[in-house]
Amino acid sequence: TEIYADTFFATYENCTYKINAAPLEDCCVGDQVQIKYDLIYWDKETERREIDPISVKPMPIDDKPVIYLYPTEVTDVTVKLTLDGRLTCTYPTYNNGWQVTATPDGTLTDADGQTYNYLYWEGLSATNWDMSNGFCVRGEDTAAFLEDALARLGLTRREANEFIVYWLPLMQGNPYNIIAFQSDLYIESAKLDISPAPDTVIRVFMAFAPSDTYVELAPQELTAPERIGFTVVEWGGTELATP
Repeated sequence: TEIYADTFFATYENCTYKINAAPLEDCCVGDQVQIKYDLIYWDKETERREIDPISVKPMPIDDKPVIYLYPTEVTDVTVKLTLDGRLTCTYPTYNNGWQVTATPDGTLTDADGQTYNYLYWEGLSATNWDMSNGFCVRGEDTAAFLEDALARLGLTRREANEFIVYWLPLMQGNPYNIIAFQSDLYIESAKLDISPAPDTVIRVFMAFAPSDTYVELAPQELTAPERIGFTVVEWGGTELATP
């Protein structure tokens, strides 16, 4: 089956062009791709056809943010998410919010009696992540780095293990990884409204980009609030293009 990228529009020198993408090979539905093409236009002054190479990059994915709920007693909880972008996948299904019953050990139960370890979402966001401060870590050292960083950011061993199991395969084979944990930008990009209101919220969102060479960065200070009362924890991340 031939798979085509969506038809889209590109603006060039105040003119809008309709682009019909060619078939893509070795791709599956839902894959993120980078499309490169030539824009051909007529130059009136030289009376020649001019060719400009243009690259269209996909919006980065806010990948696998998961939300843990730890009330001090069995509690009915509503969680609403406002994303500066669009949701592409949720589990359980996000229907104008999630409504679950949460227990102190983090087990979540929906209205049908189905249980979950966490709330999962994924989405496309146009947020311009701040990579000016952070860390440059050898791929082979990524696991040890994340174990230390996530502990300082307040994740439990179980939460950190689930984070690392997901992200390590995407990072350990790179020569280096440029890593920056987002705070205010992420909170503004993906707003949570939780009822009843939690006493403690820990949100860890990692933006990283593979790099062939070491990049000097001012290090980030990694801290976390003390877990007191009803605690909500979230982790997620996004992979950016190589700088």
